[in-house]
Amino acid sequence: MNRQEGARRAAVLRHEIARHDRLYYVEHRPEITDDAYDRLMQTLVEIETRFPGLIVPDSPTQRVGGAPLEGFPTVRHAVPMMSLGNTYSREELQAFAERVQRFLEGETPEFVAELKIDGVAVSLRYEDGFFVRGATRGDGSSGDDVTANLRTIRSIPLRVAQSERPIEVRGEVYLSRTGFERLNHERLAQNEEPFANPRNAAAGSLKLLDPRMTAERPLEIFIYDLIDTRSALTYQHEKLETLSQLGFRVNLDYRRCPGLEEVNRFCDEWAEKRESLDYDIDGVVVKVNDVRQQMRLGATAKSPRWAIAYKYAARQATTLIEAVDVQVGRTGTLTPVAQLRPVKLAGSTISRATLHNEDEIRRKDIRVGDTVLIEKGGDIIPKVVKVLLHPEARRSEPFQMPKTCPDCGGAIERPEDEVAWRCVNPFCPAQLQRTVAHFVSRTAMDIEGMGKALIEQLVSRELIRDYADIYTLEAGPLAALERMGKKSADTLTAAIVQSKRRPLARLIYALGIRHVGSKTAEILAKRYGTLDELEQASAAELEAIEEVGPTIAASIESFFATERNRRVLAKLRRAGVQTEQPHPKADRVGPFQGKRFVFTGALSLPRHEAEQRVKALGGQASRSVSGRTDYVVFGDAPGSKLQKAQQLGVTCLEEKEFLELLERYGPKAL
Repeated sequence: MNRQEGARRAAVLRHEIARHDRLYYVEHRPEITDDAYDRLMQTLVEIETRFPGLIVPDSPTQRVGGAPLEGFPTVRHAVPMMSLGNTYSREELQAFAERVQRFLEGETPEFVAELKIDGVAVSLRYEDGFFVRGATRGDGSSGDDVTANLRTIRSIPLRVAQSERPIEVRGEVYLSRTGFERLNHERLAQNEEPFANPRNAAAGSLKLLDPRMTAERPLEIFIYDLIDTRSALTYQHEKLETLSQLGFRVNLDYRRCPGLEEVNRFCDEWAEKRESLDYDIDGVVVKVNDVRQQMRLGATAKSPRWAIAYKYAARQATTLIEAVDVQVGRTGTLTPVAQLRPVKLAGSTISRATLHNEDEIRRKDIRVGDTVLIEKGGDIIPKVVKVLLHPEARRSEPFQMPKTCPDCGGAIERPEDEVAWRCVNPFCPAQLQRTVAHFVSRTAMDIEGMGKALIEQLVSRELIRDYADIYTLEAGPLAALERMGKKSADTLTAAIVQSKRRPLARLIYALGIRHVGSKTAEILAKRYGTLDELEQASAAELEAIEEVGPTIAASIESFFATERNRRVLAKLRRAGVQTEQPHPKADRVGPFQGKRFVFTGALSLPRHEAEQRVKALGGQASRSVSGRTDYVVFGDAPGSKLQKAQQLGVTCLEEKEFLELLERYGPKAL
């Protein structure tokens, strides 16, 4: 195959794959099997690998980027992404309709009622028909640039029909219930904590720094608005029809309503039918259909006057508390959990509900044998709203937290400034199992094959007493364990050896330091470069890092000051686990070394490019202004950041001055 033949074949394949993506992800009527689709994709990959010059931005092979991102630049929305006002009663909905009619001076408005998807709002921008940028809502005026992560969502077209001018669309990214259950099943299999609900999972997925990880999440999207101030479209329902024709996935379960009576019928119908959907909705969005009337109605400082969200009440059920168990978490936290008489709620059978802590139980006076009202707002474990008792009901004794750890029998304590009791025995089996499970999880040291059942065996047989002992395991003893065998043991030991070379940020996160999540671990790894340097840092020094507060700083200092933890870290070092990484190029000595920049307002230079130039010269780019900020670079409509900088006496540079500063040090250095 020569290059010309490859170009023709690649163009045909891209068109075919795009068509099948639309059929599968947008229209839900696939024409070919997954294997056939994979063969088309593989053929395209082979052609583009052989002729790299044929790769185009909208090729389906370019959905997932390569290297992880350093952070998310800020994007200013051309048109603010305003939040909707909420209403929870028909009286408030009636009042909204009356306000609209009064403002329109007697005109009778038509409404469009749309399902309110419980997801994450995003904005997508297309130029010359190509998807070029996607951002979160943020504060409404500006949000995070999550383009690389949004490109991984196959229901988002990378290319639409060309337009003479850029177009912007708004939509809601979400996880289907099926996808959410599958994702949590996979996380549990990898000894990772399950997500609380689909919305949280979707939001977290969009903020992952590695687009390859986002691509593994079954994210979907519904597009609900077209932002084009020069559009000839005069009705909201026309916008939805046009969006669908352009190739966007639109929720077609909307209705044109001549008046509020039809809106109420729509709300009632979907209140009954919402459990039949494979995605969560938390209400109905009611919009004035006529775009010209929308413009006349305008908006308040926060919300449009022409739209409102009618929210459904939380899903509730009544049942009986049969017992109260206390579970021990990874950090030793004791959490009381109610064992319930099974009851159907929101499409699933509920048999447990969290009671949070001792104070919450006392406040609500919850006891075994009580009839209670439980509520599920998307969480995996519902909560007890209140106790339902008749005055003559005979009650059990008030619940008492155990005096010792229910798993190991060791001492427990409750710090004065906390609501939770904690087991203080560092050798508690329950803590150890969860600590090891966290250490080997995918986002930590990623040791594939070390599941929950195996960890239980390793702990119960005392083959490991801490996570450092993982690196002393040998194939022979492992093969003798239940459900293992020689092949599985060999595969596991190979995975253990491979994990020794994980990046420092992964290791810091894997240590299980209280309050230190994966993002904080990345910040610490970049700041210190080695575990030894981090171990020597004082709480005061840590607190000086902009993204680290006093609680996290104290937790880190306490972790490294604990003798048992120091012994475990020494074992990790002896085992050959990588505990350092080279400082990134951005941190090397340069003319901006040690200088902290903040960018605000609309700049002619793309925000991410400005930040990269600062980092290339040794500086740091931050999102917020503080006393540690050295320069604030501002463009048009800079907002509160500039005002705060002026109050703090921070040097403020117009964009022109900033560009001159860059030029002074030579563009070649950038």
